[in-house]
Amino acid sequence: MDDPHGLTVSLVTLGNPTTLTGGYLYHQRVASLAPRHGARVQFVSVPPWPFPLGVLAGPAVLGAVRRQRPDVLLMDSIAAAFLVPWLAFRRPRVPVVGIAHQPPGGIDHGRWRTRTQLVLDRRAYRHAAVVLAASALLADQLAASGVPRARLRVVPPGRDVAPAPGRPPGDLRRGRRAALLCVGNWLLHKGIVDVLEAVRRLPADLVTLHLVGDTEKDPSYAERVRALLASSDLAGRVVVHGPLTVEEVAAMYAMADVFVLASTRESYGTVYGEAMAAGLPIVGYVAGNLPHLARDEKEGLLAPAGNIEALAAALRRLAENAGLRTRLGAAAALRAAGFPTWAQTAERLFGELRMIAGCVRCGRPATR
Repeated sequence: MDDPHGLTVSLVTLGNPTTLTGGYLYHQRVASLAPRHGARVQFVSVPPWPFPLGVLAGPAVLGAVRRQRPDVLLMDSIAAAFLVPWLAFRRPRVPVVGIAHQPPGGIDHGRWRTRTQLVLDRRAYRHAAVVLAASALLADQLAASGVPRARLRVVPPGRDVAPAPGRPPGDLRRGRRAALLCVGNWLLHKGIVDVLEAVRRLPADLVTLHLVGDTEKDPSYAERVRALLASSDLAGRVVVHGPLTVEEVAAMYAMADVFVLASTRESYGTVYGEAMAAGLPIVGYVAGNLPHLARDEKEGLLAPAGNIEALAAALRRLAENAGLRTRLGAAAALRAAGFPTWAQTAERLFGELRMIAGCVRCGRPATR
């Protein structure tokens, strides 16, 4: 290290590192907290070219890493596949650490890409001294794909959305009995269509649904969402906010009555933890990591995956019963108090990276 007490990290990701999605936000938060832990994070991006053309940028990406003279190369799971052909021949002289926010093969890809990326991801993690996973569920998936348990660490995201909420968004109920908040980009696995179908089954005067998230991530899926929004039985019942800042999202949590996201494949589900910390009862599917965060009839109401009728019934129960909302919301806040804050996440992450860098310099293995 140039600074005997500092830690320099090169974080290789895909495309714009300021993108407003879970994994990118994770990196932004820990990077902002790095100076408190005697560390510095520098981003290097693989161009977001059509898969698998990003592989062609591998030499330039690793060259940029070498010029940064880091102590550790932190390899994002969405960029790992593009570095594989080059790590064996142009391996950096510093330890490589994987940081996974998705399972090997990725999420929401077609069959060919999923199979191809699965092979590349597995090979990439062979070059990693340690792989940091966002959840125990994801660690299990990585282990099942061949990553040795001894090289896996779980470092979940923080529960706190922002240091302080933004301006109050006003009355989210809009004259109805409850305000539902859904925070998620318009992607297939997020289940936005399912949430809209569930709301369609409710009385028109019962709930107002607020959608927060990027509407242009998947144009074909966005067409399905917009087609539903245009239906007469949802007229005036759904408010589309698009992407918001973390401060604005925090304000939305503070004013909503119920959080709903019908996701089927969340490796962690940061928004669930954020909503719980804000005291909101959770409605979603028994899928992904949600059952490890919120339990049915305790911190929320969970429906079988794909069962829109059950999803609608859960929303109706909470909308019609303020006492139930209060009880489940209080339990959610109590459970979320045991989730890490971003400060604790950063402390854990930079502690792991510092230990790995130190082990490599001293010639010791980075496993415990």
